[in-house]
Order: sequence, then structure tokens, then C-alpha cells
Amino acid sequence: MTRDIAYLDYNATVPVRPEVIEEMSRALAAGGNASSVHTIGRKAKATLEKSRATIADMINCRPQMITFTSGGTEANNIALRCVGAERLIVAATEHDSVLDVARHFPGETDILPVSERGLIDRAELENLLKNSDRKTVVSIMLANNETGVIQEIAELSELVHYYNALMHTDAVQAFGKIPLDFRALGVDMMSLSSHKIGGPQGAGAFVAWEKIDVEPLIRGGGQELGRRSGTENLPGIAGFGTAAGMVPKSLQAMQQIGEWRDRIEQQLSRHSNKVRFFGAASDRLPNVTSILMPDVSSETQVMAMDLEGICVSAGSACSSGKVKASHVITAMGGSEQEASSTIRVSLGWNSKQEDVERFITAWCKLYDRKHGA
Repeated sequence: MTRDIAYLDYNATVPVRPEVIEEMSRALAAGGNASSVHTIGRKAKATLEKSRATIADMINCRPQMITFTSGGTEANNIALRCVGAERLIVAATEHDSVLDVARHFPGETDILPVSERGLIDRAELENLLKNSDRKTVVSIMLANNETGVIQEIAELSELVHYYNALMHTDAVQAFGKIPLDFRALGVDMMSLSSHKIGGPQGAGAFVAWEKIDVEPLIRGGGQELGRRSGTENLPGIAGFGTAAGMVPKSLQAMQQIGEWRDRIEQQLSRHSNKVRFFGAASDRLPNVTSILMPDVSSETQVMAMDLEGICVSAGSACSSGKVKASHVITAMGGSEQEASSTIRVSLGWNSKQEDVERFITAWCKLYDRKHGA
């Protein structure tokens, strides 16, 4: 990222760390297929397994529980489509890669509502679990990609297991921003993505206990212990492993990043008593804020910021470049107009205070222009 651009869209993708680029270049130059038994192949295999072990260490699971994928979307698809589920229960604020699977799921599907704070209603989840004896997968993301709201996954996992269902969490946005412990969360399955932690795009992981039977989404040569065939994306996985190894450093930076996020909200609140921050009443990721500018479309805000050299987004970036009303905001009780007037600002490892101040100035300038101040 060039320094004349204030990049504040880390929840869409994180700038690749220099150390990752270096490791990927090394893996590209070394070449090799991790399935080959000769010297070059064994070296490639060693690179692959080193990354797997590093990621496993960062999330407290066994390396063999990790299946490398093309990203978080594929990992979510495996969790919902490939473990024999006859019924899905998914939260209304899930990523599109979960909600779209639910829309096309051939079995029974229930959408779990959230409160105005963005939190799951435990009693409502229990009611849904009581009413079926079909094999059920519950999918609730650990931290929301738009608001940063963090769910009580460990408690919800206990409830899900009490009713003999499987628990999956999309931890794509949580990884690298809050401590992540697979065992402590009590889940059966988890999804991760490389490019959300400073690794390359096109690499991710499906994490699951070995006892869970997975019907492969992609069949072929039986790589990844038969769970996901296809020659592994070795440079991408090498970069993923390097980025994962830097997660402790990322976590240390979150206190400062959280202070900058809080400054944005404080300064905007001082400028207008009409601004609203969705999810602010709940425990959130420290790097993100979801900001409502009343009566100004998200698209207008994103374009205005871009003209000022500032990159922000209108909710999820996974909508083929479209700017549309946020389903997360409406699920939290916001109106369609509010959902269409909200932007997401997210910070990360290469953010600077000058980026924050630049955004505050630009936002206040736009607000005054649109509201006649």
C-alpha cells in the first residue's frame, strides 16, 4: 500500500506483510510438489507441514486437524455441506458464504435472529435445537466482519453439544485480532483465511476434529488426508504459515489500534449527535467500527472517501464489487435506510495515526456538506 493512500479496509483484506512476500518468493523459487517422494518433493512437503504446525500452534489444535483450502469461503462450505448435515441453524449476521449455502441447502434451514447488540439469543437457539432430531450443524461466527461483535462461542458450543448437534464457527475475522483457542471454544469445526492476517489471498483452512467424517467437496488425488484433493497451493500456504507465526505480534498491536478506533468514534460523536456505531454496546474486535451517517448513502460515503485518498467499505467486500444495504445492520434492527447509510472502517498492522486523523477530518467535512452545517 502506498503511503499517500490511507488504507482503512483491513477487514476486507490485510496488506501482505513483507516477511510473507519473502517466504512466498522462497517457496516459489524452490518449487516442488508436496506429494512427490523425491528430494524436491520432500522439501516441499516439509514447507507444507511447517505451515500446518505453525497455524495449529496459534489456535491450539493438532496439525492433522487442519485441511488447507482456497480460503474461508471454501472452509465454510465444507463445514455446512460436507459433514452429513440434514439441518442447518445459522445466525442472521453470518457472512454471505454461510448464508448463501443455507439458502441453497436441500435440507431444513433455520435463521437465528440476533439482538440490537448483534448477539445470539441463547433461548431462541435452544428452542430451535429442541425441535428436531435430524443431524444438525449450527454455524455462528466468532466475530462479525462488519461490526466486530464477538459471540460467546464457548457457551453456545456447550448448548449445541447438549442437543447432540455439531458446532462450527467462522473465525476468519477473529484470527489475529483476539486470542484464538480451538479447544477452549469447544467447537467441532472452524474456518480460517490467510489474507485476513497479512498472508496471501487464495489460502485458508478448515479445522475439525479427526472423528468428524468429511465427504470431500473436491475429489481427486486424496491430498490433505482425503478431505480436500488437489495439489496444494504451496507458496500460498507458506505465506499463510508465516503470517500465522506473526499473530502474537499482531495481537500486541491491538491495544494501540483499539485506541485509534475509539478516537474515531469519540471525535465523530462530538461532531454530530446523530452518528451511530452499530455493535458498540457489545464486546467487539478492537480494530473495526461500523458508522452510520444518516441520510447519506454508503456508496456516496465510500466514493467521497476514495476521492480524499481514503479506503473504507460499505460492509462486506465479498459482493462482487457491489455496494448494497448491509444485512448485518437490518438483522440488528436497523432500517433499510440505515443499512444503506453505514460504512465500515477497519485498521491493522500498517495503520498510522495520521490515517485516523485524515479519516476524521474527511468524514466531518462530508457530514457538514451533506447536512448543511
